[in-house]
Amino acid sequence: MAILVTGAAGFIGSHTAARLLRRAEGEVIVGLDNLDDFYSPERKRNNLKEVAGHEQRPGQFVFVEGDIRDRALLTRLFKEYQFRSVIHLAARVSVKASVQNPWLYYDVNVMGTLNLLEAVRESPDQKGQRANVVFASTSLVYGRTDTVPFVETDAADRPLAPYAASKRSSEMLGFTYHHLHGIDFTAVRFFTVYGPRGRPEMLAYKVLNSAFGGESVPLYNGGQMHRDWTFIDDIVSGIVSASNHRLGFEVLNLGRGEPVLLAEFVETLEFVAGKKAKLEHTPMPRSDIKYTYAAIDKARKLIGYEPKISFEEGIQRFYSWYAEHVLKPG
Repeated sequence: MAILVTGAAGFIGSHTAARLLRRAEGEVIVGLDNLDDFYSPERKRNNLKEVAGHEQRPGQFVFVEGDIRDRALLTRLFKEYQFRSVIHLAARVSVKASVQNPWLYYDVNVMGTLNLLEAVRESPDQKGQRANVVFASTSLVYGRTDTVPFVETDAADRPLAPYAASKRSSEMLGFTYHHLHGIDFTAVRFFTVYGPRGRPEMLAYKVLNSAFGGESVPLYNGGQMHRDWTFIDDIVSGIVSASNHRLGFEVLNLGRGEPVLLAEFVETLEFVAGKKAKLEHTPMPRSDIKYTYAAIDKARKLIGYEPKISFEEGIQRFYSWYAEHVLKPG
């Protein structure tokens, strides 16, 4: 038996693959990633080295460099391995970039997901059971909803950017394949994930880069925006738990359920670092929202999700990693 993790060299994917390897349950973890240049491929290769360090036995982690748009590659992988679970984290990220190039976002995020669902459909095991799919979605699908905290029953039919629209489209594809082919599909909607190995364009990373390097970082709406900051370890716990539960078709919020003001997040990072960032007050883009707040009762009930890392502890952990891996090498 094996588990496929797409996007395994990325921020969330590398942490997820490492967690699966630490469980040491005898399964092979197959990591698929195309190492695209949205940010440094070298950083992604370093992430893979971190993942490989968690192997409990030789050959437990198999990395495949490839693209989810490559249907022939997916067919080969599903023939070679009997996947019990597919954790689909590969995607083009960034709201801003999606506005600039919506074609790429739909090609990768929607068509790539369709290719993966087709590979799952075509590959039942001897008992006719297909792999359980966990799909990485986003809190941005809710758009500017009037429902707070955000609940999974919200229509989520007014996405504000192509990135969010592509994720909502993929969720609906998941329902279609569940309805037609009985595939178990759980969409987990992430709420502002941060932590070690975070992507360089993410706010936490940019604030510290500004504090220690001097470059300015935009602070939207004067920092008067709330985000449900969720530490990477808690997100990964939710992903792995979802992969262990066959729920038919479900949508689950994975957040902390405790929104924090953007300005407070930045100030706390500055306090821990002992340095001030160079902030550039910038109007909020039309593609952004002022508030995210996850209702997590459903995830608690269905998969036992329970975030454990407080906002303060998460900031300290992220800074400790940054100081060790970014500041010291320089």
